Amino acid sequence: MEAAHAAGRTQTYLGAQFHRLAARRGAKRAAVAVGHTILVVAYHLLADPATRFRDLGPTYDDQRDRARVTRRLVHRIEALGYQVALSPASA
Repeated sequence: MEAAHAAGRTQTYLGAQFHRLAARRGAKRAAVAVGHTILVVAYHLLADPATRFRDLGPTYDDQRDRARVTRRLVHRIEALGYQVALSPASA
């Protein structure tokens, strides 16, 4: 539980997971879920010594389904009374 709360204050995948879950379920349940994720990661690292840990990053879920995130944010802005017209950013 201490490690899960500490992970919630970092800019990692576990920190992002904590904040996502805490917004819906509360901090205590989010800490239990992040603690479970930490245990699963530790198990896989110990079970296969050749496995190396690679953090997915705090924006992993946003990058995985960009259309869902875009749709959700557009709806939030429209709910505030604005019109939204999206165009891709130039490279």
